[in-house]
Amino acid sequence: MIDTIILNPDNTFFKKFDSLAPGLYSFKHEPEYQYIYFDKNDSIMVRLNSQEFDESIMFCGRGDEKNNFLMELFLKNEHDRDVMFDVFNENISQFNFKIDSAYQSKQAFYQKKKESIEWSEDFDEYALAMLNFFHYSKKELYPVIHKMRSGIDVEKNLPKDFYDYRKDIDFNNNKFTNFSPFVRYLSNMMNNLSENKQWANRSEIDKAFLASSKKLQIADSIFTNEKIKNTVLDNIAFTYLLEDQNIINNKKFLDQYHRLSTDKNQHNEIKKIGDAIQKLKENSPFPDAKLVDINNNVVLLSSAIQRKTVVFFWTKNLESHFVASHKRVMELQSKHPDYDFVSICVDENQDKWLSILKNYPSFKGFKEYRVQNFEEIRERWVVNKIHRTIILNSDGTVNNAFVSLFDIDFAKNLK
Repeated sequence: MIDTIILNPDNTFFKKFDSLAPGLYSFKHEPEYQYIYFDKNDSIMVRLNSQEFDESIMFCGRGDEKNNFLMELFLKNEHDRDVMFDVFNENISQFNFKIDSAYQSKQAFYQKKKESIEWSEDFDEYALAMLNFFHYSKKELYPVIHKMRSGIDVEKNLPKDFYDYRKDIDFNNNKFTNFSPFVRYLSNMMNNLSENKQWANRSEIDKAFLASSKKLQIADSIFTNEKIKNTVLDNIAFTYLLEDQNIINNKKFLDQYHRLSTDKNQHNEIKKIGDAIQKLKENSPFPDAKLVDINNNVVLLSSAIQRKTVVFFWTKNLESHFVASHKRVMELQSKHPDYDFVSICVDENQDKWLSILKNYPSFKGFKEYRVQNFEEIRERWVVNKIHRTIILNSDGTVNNAFVSLFDIDFAKNLK
């Protein structure tokens, strides 16, 4: 992080950097971000409107043409993504024809701009990566999405040269480690390669573990650059640990991860998540944490546990989820009167929290709290998805710490 630019009182901003080393940079307005490339002696002004982020970005000044090209290519890819939904339903010949036509059009655009702007070889690597990896991603996605939609496995019917482009990819190019076109392609490729028909009858939890374990093996085999390999292994580990918390599988997964990764610092962060998950296994004492009640008093969750309890979460940023989760809980409450239901808002603003509750007076019969410190909750309870739900026994121990309120079989957990 180089700098954070604060808005002026009139909602405008301006920041001047006297000198920046040549290369690729990113700038973001959460959750959106874009790239800018500087050559030596470039002097570029960036103008944007945060409400229409991608569409509003304009570059001007010395070095602007190559950056405007990147934005145009990005927007072409985004348009392509919007209209290609049905392409994955096509048979292989039609699929190839349609994606190759789109690729050739963008390739001609790239070639024309490259000749007229005469950009550097270093910039050309990023330009080609944005062009090619988007195209390659479609090919990795095709067999997975086609099977998902049609039930037909097309893998055996693919031309022998369908994945030949993989041979030309430099997976160990340091420049692409955090470049989103490459990162997205890599994710799509690994999802494709980790598919296994032999797992069809395994549980979803086991399939998630086996697929993530296979991804660790793939990363270990294709990356020789230690820094890149560790980054990819970390991403696989984070994704798995934050999505699928099965205590036994996690132990096996973490053992494999630690054997392959040499990033000792990152081990600490991955280990922290793994250790937190282990503390949430069945019949373990549930870690306590501070909450705030409607009177702005700080209380411990343990003080609210007097019977078997369901804890669920929501945020003011997803009001539709707030409504759906409360309706779901009221329905469960009527069928399971032996349970208490604790609602926790993950936002820390007391007034905004109370304002939303006031708008829905019909939601009653359960305890409403907000977090005092979300980071504490996130780390102790591994809360990374808003539909995460925790079921506790009457003595405050864990019954099931990783379940979704909207799982079709959720009620089977309420015994």
